[in-house]
Amino acid sequence: MTDVLAGYSAAGPGHDEMLQSTGAAREAWAQMADLAGLADGSQLAARAREVVDLLEDNGVRFGAGRAAAPWRLDPLPVLFDELEWARVEAGLQQRALLLDHILTDISGDSRLLTSGLIPPSLVLAHPGLLREVADIRNPGPHQLVMLGTDIARNADGSWQVLADRAQVPMGMGYAMQDRRIVAEVLSGLYRHSRIRRVGPFFQAMRAAVHGAAPQHAEGSPRAVLLSPGPFSAAAFDQAYVATMLGYPLVEGSDLVVEDGRLWMRALGRLEPVDVVLRHVEAAFCDPLELRGSNGLGVPGLAQAAREGSVSIANPLGAGVLDNPGLLTYLPRLCREVLGEELLIPSTVTYWCGERSMGSHVIANLDRLVVRHTAPGSPSLRGWELTIGQRADLSARIAAEPHLWVAQERVEASTTPTVNGTRLEARATQLRTFAAASGDGYEIMSGGVARVADGASDLVEPGTVGTAKDVWVLSSRPFTVSDPWLTEEAVPARGRVPSSISPGAAEGLFWFGRYAERAENNARLVRAIGDRWNDFSDAARGNGIPASGGPADQGGSAPSGTSRIQYDGAAALGVLEAALAEVVGPGALPDLVTDPDLLGSVAQSVGGLRQCATGVRDQLSGDMWAALSSLERSLEVQRRRQERQRGAVDVGPITTRLLEPLLSIAGILGEAMVRDVGWCLLDAGRRLERAQYIVETFAATLTADRDPGVDALVLESVLNAHESGITYRRRYQSRASIETLLDLMLMDERNPRSLRFQLSKLQVALAQVPAPARGVGDRDALLADVVGLLAEADTHVLGARGADGSRDQLADVLTAMAWRLRALGDEIARIHFTHPVPTAFLDASGTYAGAAGPAAPAPFGPTHQVGDEAVWSEPGLGKGES
Repeated sequence: MTDVLAGYSAAGPGHDEMLQSTGAAREAWAQMADLAGLADGSQLAARAREVVDLLEDNGVRFGAGRAAAPWRLDPLPVLFDELEWARVEAGLQQRALLLDHILTDISGDSRLLTSGLIPPSLVLAHPGLLREVADIRNPGPHQLVMLGTDIARNADGSWQVLADRAQVPMGMGYAMQDRRIVAEVLSGLYRHSRIRRVGPFFQAMRAAVHGAAPQHAEGSPRAVLLSPGPFSAAAFDQAYVATMLGYPLVEGSDLVVEDGRLWMRALGRLEPVDVVLRHVEAAFCDPLELRGSNGLGVPGLAQAAREGSVSIANPLGAGVLDNPGLLTYLPRLCREVLGEELLIPSTVTYWCGERSMGSHVIANLDRLVVRHTAPGSPSLRGWELTIGQRADLSARIAAEPHLWVAQERVEASTTPTVNGTRLEARATQLRTFAAASGDGYEIMSGGVARVADGASDLVEPGTVGTAKDVWVLSSRPFTVSDPWLTEEAVPARGRVPSSISPGAAEGLFWFGRYAERAENNARLVRAIGDRWNDFSDAARGNGIPASGGPADQGGSAPSGTSRIQYDGAAALGVLEAALAEVVGPGALPDLVTDPDLLGSVAQSVGGLRQCATGVRDQLSGDMWAALSSLERSLEVQRRRQERQRGAVDVGPITTRLLEPLLSIAGILGEAMVRDVGWCLLDAGRRLERAQYIVETFAATLTADRDPGVDALVLESVLNAHESGITYRRRYQSRASIETLLDLMLMDERNPRSLRFQLSKLQVALAQVPAPARGVGDRDALLADVVGLLAEADTHVLGARGADGSRDQLADVLTAMAWRLRALGDEIARIHFTHPVPTAFLDASGTYAGAAGPAAPAPFGPTHQVGDEAVWSEPGLGKGES
């Protein structure tokens, strides 16, 4: 036994997953420690740090927007032997089949209710029961397509179910991502172990979703994953599942019901949808028949499902199975419906609607865990309540007993978890997943385990702590099964038409803009920071007058050139004023690192991250590594700035930020297929860079200034546009306005020139499908800018007027600037237009609107509907910029 295992001890008298009753480690755990090379605590800590780095590199987050937190994952998995898992698997299959029968009955003839096997008030008062859509049926043998189940091992070693998750069984994406990261961290162990793989479950999921499709879609059903959007607390999970299944990730505004069918708003056309894999709470899926105040649903979706033109998985109303009161009656329901005993019992649950149970609960509040039956209700630990609080709770239960349940305390088994350089025993629960398959259900070989924070031995359904991968050991070697090679429905020839929803298109367009904006602003801040270091008295710290030449800061040009007296202080003032105009007001370090400062690099990076979250299914894994590197660099510089109280040199900061930004640009240029989405992304980049050129030139090159100031400003402008070296190599002279304009406006071979941006913008937009209303205004605006550039003469633009200013240049740049801004608005209007808000009465009797989201908003509020953010209901809500 290794030193690390020798120092581990169970937290209490209950069951421990690693240690036997004798205190010796079970064989599989001892082998894992040896093969993983965990001989001492320092290796444990190194593995934990590696996991954190990989999670960051893959962009794995929990929560939404600015409130998102890193996902926490322990490097050591939970181990199951094959025999133990076989018993768990059989129990989960039985449970899924039983719940499917219950859901079918409740939404059908309700025999279980009328016979009294399920108390009617338990079901009829639950918000998961949607009577408006109770008549909707999916084809196929199962109504319940997928199920999540939270289980834990009790002190005696037996398993019990804590809760069922049928509304939206979240966590499948986390399970797959956890497996990939732990397999990399423990690569030697993983390669040499016979472990049942998680990937085949997603093949079963695809088969389950396709099996629920309407008959008219037989053979090649089109499915989408309906998400609340990037501000959902479970955005990562939704996007990852969509990627694994190969389904478009859509929001409600991306879908429309016309002529009795559901369609996806692809750019330039509508595409039929046969199955909706639902990750939006059912009550918000159709604002016409259900609740519609948040705009997450699709008006008419329920009617389309009722007519059989589209299937919804899980069906609307499946959330009734999440009612914890049902746990009380599952044993007798299993005997009645399946003719079997329940293989995995539920935690002991008392439904207060039954008088004897209600009395028992009130009499024993000090030792029970009490919950309201509605989703999202917190658990109340009776022993932690004061006498007055227990009295108040008793009164609430007595007033509405059918809405309350109480459960016995679960002292879960413990699992070794890394804490620094040692192992600690932590209470553990496991979320498992089931997918409909034939006459039964397929169970994921593993799932997501969660260990409680601290020494608590109490677990409750939905709590979020540190995650663990789950390894099911196998006695036989595994065989790789690729769903893309085995599915018979894939056509032998041809391709599925490439399409993209307006929401994804908008996300990619703004991803390109934010990436370019962050890079542009970083370059501009760096160029001005260099001048600040050269000429600022504060930077010099020696009282020398702030004047010098661009070559040697000596105050005049080198020998052999025309004599110019350079005024560095005046040039710095011009550049700082330009920075405030182009980027925004603020201190140089803050314009890099402050995420709350409008125009800062950090704010653009925040927008970039939020857009990436919304289009994760469109991006490669390498992109997330570059994004994470960028965010880490920002955080390091932010902490350094706080330590030095703002007195930092922005040059090194921006250089370090430019490295990952250039990586992102390289990935966009070399690792993405040139489809419609990429064309819009590139259009966003080109438009942003064109605006940057025009705006910086207007702010720096048009006013009347002394030649000594102008020369320094021109040199800084070239550096801000990454063209200083090119300019010196080409012209081998001091910067002049005519040659600068020739290089930066006219040169079609310079990837930093305006002409280059406009040319690429024309190419990109030409490949974007035109909507029915046409693209005349869009193309006219772009043609106007191209025409203004074609008619321009750099000698005329560089000439000064009577008052010393470059009026011609200012006029041309002004004309270009407003057209480029209008072009961005026009692209959004014709390609990303969201449905016009429509007023109607929702099911609650109040007026609601079906408005779509605004432009991508990096920092918006997050609204949560449901109980647990990831483990139960998806986060709902949109942020607005």
